[in-house]
Amino acid sequence: MLEKVEIGTKRLADYEPIVGAEVIEQIRTLAEPLRGARVVHVNATAFGGGVAEMLYTLTPLMRDVGLDAEWQVIAGEDEFFNVTKACHNGLQGMDIPFTDDMQAIWRRYNEMNATRFEGAYDFAIIHDPQPAGMLHYHGRGGGKHWIWRCHIDTSHPNPNYWDFFAPYISEYEAGVFTMAQYVGPGVDFEHLALITPTIDPLSPKNMPMPEADAREVLARFGIAVDRPLITQVSRFDPWKDPLGVIDAYTIVKEQIPEVQLALVGSMASDDPEGWYYLDKTIRHAGEDMDIHILHNFHGVGGREVGAFQTISDVVIQKSTREGFGLVVTEPLWKGRPVVGGNVGGIPLQIIDGKTGFLVDSVTECAEKTLYLVQHPEEADRMGQAGREHVRQNFLTTHHLMDYLSLFHELV
Repeated sequence: MLEKVEIGTKRLADYEPIVGAEVIEQIRTLAEPLRGARVVHVNATAFGGGVAEMLYTLTPLMRDVGLDAEWQVIAGEDEFFNVTKACHNGLQGMDIPFTDDMQAIWRRYNEMNATRFEGAYDFAIIHDPQPAGMLHYHGRGGGKHWIWRCHIDTSHPNPNYWDFFAPYISEYEAGVFTMAQYVGPGVDFEHLALITPTIDPLSPKNMPMPEADAREVLARFGIAVDRPLITQVSRFDPWKDPLGVIDAYTIVKEQIPEVQLALVGSMASDDPEGWYYLDKTIRHAGEDMDIHILHNFHGVGGREVGAFQTISDVVIQKSTREGFGLVVTEPLWKGRPVVGGNVGGIPLQIIDGKTGFLVDSVTECAEKTLYLVQHPEEADRMGQAGREHVRQNFLTTHHLMDYLSLFHELV
């Protein structure tokens, strides 16, 4: 059988001081007719990346409102995850080959995992391309309603990849995308839902942290807490453009020599390419000792990431493709302005000139970052506007409500 992820306990009532009693009551009203429904989430990894973070909160909250929810992860070796990383890149439009051997590896592991999928569920939610063949190879017997949740930007996919995946994902009764334009050509779902990712405001990463505590955390990693700090938090991935962030920082440093840059990432089990791109990022940084490149193997966990986002003068997310970008949501929730790439789901969060700035180039990224470092009062104003925008739209209670609404639609 597939590996079940051990999840903790969360209480919906704990979110009432943040989102208000009316929202909590709406969720309970939606959940009551679904009480006892069996729900399973299936994805590729239990750690690293936004999908896993969301499921650690969403699954126990589904349980708290009366659903019988669980989370399972598929099995795979490096050969499979090398292929699925290529699938991730290809579906986001990268011009890379998709050979017969690669397709055969994907099929073989999907068929293997499908045979390990056990149980009968009212709602089976399959996340992203890695296990997208689960329904095809298992058959509908494992779930009354099968849902494919796509977390990436497939608005301009490489046709070789999209044409391969389209028949598999078209078998699902429902498709969930972050934005309508992410649904590629030739795919038609009986039910299409638009659900944005969200953050958990009560997770260690996102709970309020006293500034003194955050400074103490950063000092342990060699950050001079009395000097300006720019941070990008993301996987080491070409779509996140850490090399471009370094180039923008270099321009800012010409005007503010004391500025520092932190590139903070997480090395996930389903992203073998990450180590290669980490090495490439380190080489691009060269001998600049004010560039700090850190990841989870340095002891950077959720609380440490939260400290960086709390203290940074400016947070950057210079993505060139981005399904949504929880690493934008997180610093906005902490009241920090974000300079982000004008792509994918980032413009849903960054209201240009109000909660941060949207940029299309290294030069523009440097200019807006420099402006925010030099105008701290304006940066604080933008950050507070960003926090309220997140509270209204991108907290986990909103996510839970969206899924409950989809379940009602399907039944």
